[in-house]
Amino acid sequence: MPHVSQRGNDMPASPIRRLVKYANQAASRGVKVYRLNIGQPDVPTPQAAFDALKKIDRKVLEYSPSEGLLSLREKLREYYKRFNIDVDVDDIIITTGGSEAVLFAFMACLDPGDEIIVPEPAYANYMAFAISAGAKIVTVPSSIENGFELPPVEEFEKLITPRTKGILICNPNNPTGYLYTMKEMLQLRDLVKKHDLFLFSDEVYREFCYTGAPYISAFHLPGIEEQVVLIDSVSKRYNECGIRIGALITKNKELKANVMKFCQARLSPPLLGQIVAEASIDTPAEYMLETYNEYVERRKFLVDRINRIPGCYTPIPMGAFYTVVKLPVDDAEKFCIWCLTEFEHEGQTVFMAPASGFYATPGMGRDEVRMAYVLNREDLGKAMDTLEKALEAYPGRTL
Repeated sequence: MPHVSQRGNDMPASPIRRLVKYANQAASRGVKVYRLNIGQPDVPTPQAAFDALKKIDRKVLEYSPSEGLLSLREKLREYYKRFNIDVDVDDIIITTGGSEAVLFAFMACLDPGDEIIVPEPAYANYMAFAISAGAKIVTVPSSIENGFELPPVEEFEKLITPRTKGILICNPNNPTGYLYTMKEMLQLRDLVKKHDLFLFSDEVYREFCYTGAPYISAFHLPGIEEQVVLIDSVSKRYNECGIRIGALITKNKELKANVMKFCQARLSPPLLGQIVAEASIDTPAEYMLETYNEYVERRKFLVDRINRIPGCYTPIPMGAFYTVVKLPVDDAEKFCIWCLTEFEHEGQTVFMAPASGFYATPGMGRDEVRMAYVLNREDLGKAMDTLEKALEAYPGRTL
């Protein structure tokens, strides 16, 4: 028998999705599963998105340009202006979700063996995309004890080698909900400028910042404009994860030319998704405000409820709609599987993502989970009731 690739063997399974089979088995037994594992909001998609689908009047569903529809890129340029991000239409490349934007950024910037420094915990698929590009993720640990603030810049400097090509951040952060401050962003700016690195900045959650401080984009940092690679997506802000439309934004012409080769090789991003995304940009401000306010209330509710459960702790997330939770258990992954396979309370159980999958350092996050507060408050309350009962019954409880 032929052997499969070592690259495939090295690819990590998603901590967000790898327990889905257990959740599905629980559901098939009639158990109600509260799915806090994945960032799939239950907030309705804007009506403008559905109207755009219904009004499609084409005789052919053709390829779009490899860089995406011009009309969508023009609308995105105007959208970014609302956040004081000054980019040209030609700086914007439409991708098949933000995931493809990350993958193409890595493929276009990194050679096999090159390294990217990432604060951990980090979005797990970054590791998978790095492996796909033959590159290596080098992590700087952050801590739940200080709310996952940016590690000291000296810790980044210690890791820089001749193979280091960039630093990757997610701001606001997935999985922690941390929001980087201006001071922290300027420290990163100085570091990438000093060492001539790329700054990859995943900013798909920019609408969801819950502090009084302004949102800081990597494109707000003077002096490194051509070193910034911004990753974006419409999935979260318009609650339309399934249309698979993202964007890669760069002012670096050489980098854009590289990215376009990969875009041309995959032909084009989804046509129907682009039509929906373009219409969604015209979503009324009232919708965005209602969505924002709903997440503010969910965040307050969930954090308060978690921190009332004996032995549990989560810091207050300042952005996105995730939080990392420390649990009084011997092994969070075992606990998550146990919840789905051996436990139910009043016909209900809870599905969480083991946080160890968001760390590259072995042993880190062993007693942590990531929760997405994407369910309504009534369901969040029932999920927390179920979690509390599960912790009381779990054989591996440590408190």
